[in-house]
Amino acid sequence: MSPNAAPHGRVGRPPVTSRAQILIAARRLIDRDGWDKLTIRRLAGEIGIGATTLYHHVRDKEDLLLLLIHEHADQIPHPDLPAEPRERVITAATAIHDSLAAWPWAAEVLTTDGFIMRLGDSALWLVEVILAGAVDHGCTPAQSVYVFRSIWYYTVGEILVRAHSARARANDEVPVSREFSGQLAAQLPRLAALNDQWAKLASQDTYPQALRAFVDGLLAQATSTAPHEQDR
Repeated sequence: MSPNAAPHGRVGRPPVTSRAQILIAARRLIDRDGWDKLTIRRLAGEIGIGATTLYHHVRDKEDLLLLLIHEHADQIPHPDLPAEPRERVITAATAIHDSLAAWPWAAEVLTTDGFIMRLGDSALWLVEVILAGAVDHGCTPAQSVYVFRSIWYYTVGEILVRAHSARARANDEVPVSREFSGQLAAQLPRLAALNDQWAKLASQDTYPQALRAFVDGLLAQATSTAPHEQDR
């Protein structure tokens, strides 16, 4: 068959019809440029298709990000759960932390009230473990929500601070140093004494130890409070 007799058709990269391929390309863009730079138009250009074609697979950017989060959560192995309720809470919280630490942009996407309604079954299983562990420890259902919500805020905050700090270091954004001397040292003696050690101490990963102390405090506070007071 001569070149002129070849059937007409699209040349170059074939159109993408697989959601899996779309998610792979989206992850590549996020890893390279950051999640905030991801747009449907940029993703379509990355793949080599029209934005209209892409809209057949995802409704908008938010839908795309949630699909990515669900896929990521589905790959999280379910940890072996200890028999002791407190340890189950800590194990589930650690699994949430570790999965988000590997993909910190997901934590930013989920930093809104009502985020739990956006989670897939795999992530909701970890939430269920925390709620059940708190109840088995002696909390009321309402208190178990308080325990989970507090753990979530602490975990997400820790991840975002570390992620933003790592990004700043990667961009050579060195924080302005400050010397506590003279009258300022007299007003802030503890800060002045720790001035030379602060950066090193603050960069340490203390999440596991702090989580245990935090969970102990939350459970103790919840179970020592009259149920009607916590349920208000």
